[in-house]
Amino acid sequence: MPTLYVENVPDALYDALRKRAREHRKSMAAEVIGLLEQNVPTEEQRKKRRKAFRELARIRALPPLTPGPFPSAEEMIREDRER
Repeated sequence: MPTLYVENVPDALYDALRKRAREHRKSMAAEVIGLLEQNVPTEEQRKKRRKAFRELARIRALPPLTPGPFPSAEEMIREDRER
Protein backbone atom coordinates (compact mmCIF):
# COMPACT_ATOMS: atom_id res chain seq x y z
CA MET A 1 0.00 0.00 0.00
CA PRO A 2 1.44 3.41 -0.92
CA THR A 3 2.42 5.95 1.73
CA LEU A 4 1.56 9.62 1.51
CA TYR A 5 3.53 12.32 3.32
CA VAL A 6 2.18 15.85 3.54
CA GLU A 7 4.45 18.75 4.41
CA ASN A 8 3.72 22.34 5.43
CA VAL A 9 0.30 21.66 6.92
CA PRO A 10 -0.96 24.91 8.49
CA ASP A 11 -1.09 24.76 12.29
CA ALA A 12 -4.81 25.54 12.46
CA LEU A 13 -5.63 22.76 10.00
CA TYR A 14 -3.41 20.28 11.84
CA ASP A 15 -5.05 21.15 15.17
CA ALA A 16 -8.54 20.79 13.66
CA LEU A 17 -7.60 17.40 12.22
CA ARG A 18 -6.14 16.23 15.52
CA LYS A 19 -9.31 17.35 17.35
CA ARG A 20 -11.51 15.60 14.80
CA ALA A 21 -9.48 12.38 15.09
CA ARG A 22 -9.82 12.43 18.89
CA GLU A 23 -13.57 13.01 18.64
CA HIS A 24 -13.91 10.01 16.34
CA ARG A 25 -11.46 7.97 18.46
CA LYS A 26 -9.17 7.43 15.49
CA SER A 27 -5.53 7.98 14.73
CA MET A 28 -4.61 10.99 12.62
CA ALA A 29 -3.78 8.66 9.73
CA ALA A 30 -7.12 6.84 9.96
CA GLU A 31 -8.99 10.14 10.09
CA VAL A 32 -7.16 11.48 7.02
CA ILE A 33 -7.86 8.26 5.10
CA GLY A 34 -11.54 8.49 6.07
CA LEU A 35 -11.73 12.10 4.89
CA LEU A 36 -10.03 11.23 1.61
CA GLU A 37 -12.40 8.32 1.04
CA GLN A 38 -15.40 10.61 1.62
CA ASN A 39 -14.17 13.46 -0.55
CA VAL A 40 -12.02 12.02 -3.34
CA PRO A 41 -13.96 9.63 -5.57
CA THR A 42 -12.20 6.70 -7.19
CA GLU A 43 -12.59 6.06 -10.90
CA GLU A 44 -15.11 3.29 -10.13
CA GLN A 45 -17.22 5.70 -8.05
CA ARG A 46 -17.06 8.30 -10.80
CA LYS A 47 -18.30 5.73 -13.34
CA LYS A 48 -21.22 4.83 -11.05
CA ARG A 49 -22.09 8.51 -10.66
CA ARG A 50 -21.99 9.11 -14.41
CA LYS A 51 -24.25 6.09 -14.94
CA ALA A 52 -26.68 7.38 -12.30
CA PHE A 53 -26.75 10.86 -13.87
CA ARG A 54 -27.44 9.36 -17.31
CA GLU A 55 -30.29 7.32 -15.84
CA LEU A 56 -31.73 10.40 -14.13
CA ALA A 57 -31.51 12.36 -17.37
CA ARG A 58 -33.32 9.53 -19.17
CA ILE A 59 -36.08 9.49 -16.54
CA ARG A 60 -36.43 13.28 -16.65
CA ALA A 61 -36.87 13.12 -20.42
CA LEU A 62 -39.84 10.76 -20.14
CA PRO A 63 -43.27 12.29 -20.62
CA PRO A 64 -45.23 12.89 -17.39
CA LEU A 65 -47.49 10.08 -16.22
CA THR A 66 -50.40 12.45 -15.62
CA PRO A 67 -51.63 15.32 -17.74
CA GLY A 68 -50.57 18.87 -16.86
CA PRO A 69 -50.42 21.73 -16.35
CA PHE A 70 -50.58 21.63 -12.59
CA PRO A 71 -51.79 24.44 -10.32
CA SER A 72 -49.15 26.54 -8.64
CA ALA A 73 -48.41 26.14 -4.95
CA GLU A 74 -50.14 29.45 -4.28
CA GLU A 75 -53.30 28.30 -6.06
CA MET A 76 -53.37 25.05 -4.10
CA ILE A 77 -52.90 26.86 -0.77
CA ARG A 78 -55.62 29.37 -1.63
CA GLU A 79 -58.00 26.55 -2.59
CA ASP A 80 -57.23 24.70 0.62
CA ARG A 81 -57.85 27.79 2.75
CA GLU A 82 -61.20 28.44 1.06
CA ARG A 83 -62.59 25.07 2.14
